[in-house]
Amino acid sequence: MTRTEHALWRQIAETITRDIEERLGPGDKLPTEAELAARFGVNRHTVRRALASLTQSGLIHTRRGAGAFVTARPTEYPLSRRMRFHRAVSATGRVPGRRILGTLSAPASDTEAKALQIGVGAGVLRVEGLTLSDGVTIGHFRSSFPGDRLAGMSDALARGLGITDALAASGIDDYLRAWTRLSARSADSILAGHLSLRPGDPVMRAEALNTTPEGTPVEYAEGHFAGERVTLTVTPD
Repeated sequence: MTRTEHALWRQIAETITRDIEERLGPGDKLPTEAELAARFGVNRHTVRRALASLTQSGLIHTRRGAGAFVTARPTEYPLSRRMRFHRAVSATGRVPGRRILGTLSAPASDTEAKALQIGVGAGVLRVEGLTLSDGVTIGHFRSSFPGDRLAGMSDALARGLGITDALAASGIDDYLRAWTRLSARSADSILAGHLSLRPGDPVMRAEALNTTPEGTPVEYAEGHFAGERVTLTVTPD
């Protein structure tokens, strides 16, 4: 590499760093290599060297087939017995968000029936959605609620209420996390699309059961999180 090429990639890296500091936020996508090469009037090899240095410093990260992104500080997500997503994320200084993708009333599967302590084939309300932090999608969830036990849940969600408020509207003023199981898996194509990952990328899986203080199950949930965006912490109440 010539002195000129060496100086060029450093200048490009410094310019991109200023862009990130002044106008780009965590999770934002950088222009493509071709766009950066055209912007700076250099070849892609020089651009790649600049991006590699920014990746080494942790300022950006790349995903094959997706591009380069500004690195976001992982969201702290505490797992406690009285866990409330919005309250937990807000306490870290982030802006929490949830987007409901759909709801479906259906017969309970074997897994749902066992967790919720209802008969196989009894009605459940399935809710699918995304969890967000500062506008960035950090997770995907599927929750199942016992239909007979929470008859007003569907209408409450249709009115735009969050999970906690919808439970309250259905007569559940308080609930506790009975258990959480953490594991890892590879993202399939659908999950990868939801989380802006590549199929096969690793994700954290959290399976959990919420109950009333008396122990009656009210929610069986399965969540998947993009590992680089979330730090799951088990905390005592």
